[in-house]
Amino acid sequence: MGHHTPLYEEHVGAGARMVDFGGWDMPLHYGSQIAEHHAVRQQAGIFDVSHMRAVEVRGADARAYLRFLLANDVDKLKTPGKALYSCLLNEQGGVLDDLIVYFLAPDWFRLIVNAGPAENDIAWLRAHTGRFTVDITPRPDLAMIAVQGPRADHAASQVLGDEGYGVLARLKPFFGAFAGDTFVARTGYTGEAGFEVLIDAREVVDLWRRFTAQGVVPAGLGARDTLRLEAGMNLYGHDMDTSVSPLESGLAWTVSLTADREFIGRPALVRQRAQGVMRRLTGLVLRGSGVVRSGQEIRGPWGSGTVTSGSFSPSLSRGIGLVRVPAAAADGDACELIGRSGQILAARLVAPPFVRQGRVLIDLDGEGR
Repeated sequence: MGHHTPLYEEHVGAGARMVDFGGWDMPLHYGSQIAEHHAVRQQAGIFDVSHMRAVEVRGADARAYLRFLLANDVDKLKTPGKALYSCLLNEQGGVLDDLIVYFLAPDWFRLIVNAGPAENDIAWLRAHTGRFTVDITPRPDLAMIAVQGPRADHAASQVLGDEGYGVLARLKPFFGAFAGDTFVARTGYTGEAGFEVLIDAREVVDLWRRFTAQGVVPAGLGARDTLRLEAGMNLYGHDMDTSVSPLESGLAWTVSLTADREFIGRPALVRQRAQGVMRRLTGLVLRGSGVVRSGQEIRGPWGSGTVTSGSFSPSLSRGIGLVRVPAAAADGDACELIGRSGQILAARLVAPPFVRQGRVLIDLDGEGR
């Protein structure tokens, strides 16, 4: 038996199929994964993401400490509430985790880390406090939900009240703020408009019920995966891990190599960039029917590559994936996917994202976007 979020009984009562995910018993779907996917793209869906961990970084040296720990530079965060996406790296430049960091005050930052590597992340953070005056405090007392989709704000206006919705309505993307003791943020993992809420774990069941009473559809890990894949968003443990750097994972934009900042993993990234990155992450779409799965081989005129994430895209009615290929491979190139039974499926490379904000962003029958 895995860990349970405060919403576990709600999921079971709703007939969810429960699966292990990073050591947590989580809902895969509540009946139809595809229906949940379309609900988020077309209306609004709600996800339990309480398996993810909030970690407070407090102290006089909080900013300097995170400048040393993270590949992206928290000095970009000037306004309280602003969020930054970054990777946590080891000395070899491999990705320990990807996370979001919020700047809340000069001596207070909040990290949101993934469920599977959370305990290792926390141990790593504590092991590297060193010369810094800083405290690392996990927050298991907080639960987290995500409400995503074009009607997410309408639901929030009915559920969060004047204060909560007033705070949310003023937020720009990748900003968060407190409404009382509850933290709301314009973040998500679906490629749709919406928000995430961190709330006292004792209050999350009531909040969940109030959203579902407004017609917001509960959605599980299955829909979350197809939504994030369509949006071209990486999944830790699939599209990046300790064996690859952000430069090989489509995440070079999250690395800040400013001349005056040292951070864990920087020397390895500088060497890799100077030598030339040999692999890169891009997208793949099948030309016809078929299944795309993690670990499958693809072949093209530049050699071979590997599917890191793959699935059927409900929005495109086509198999899609993220693939790690030689750097010489170009988006638009024709290639072949080698199926599990050895069958060869026609495909081509495309630059992700595939779908965001309900819009298809690739030309399914052409040579690119």
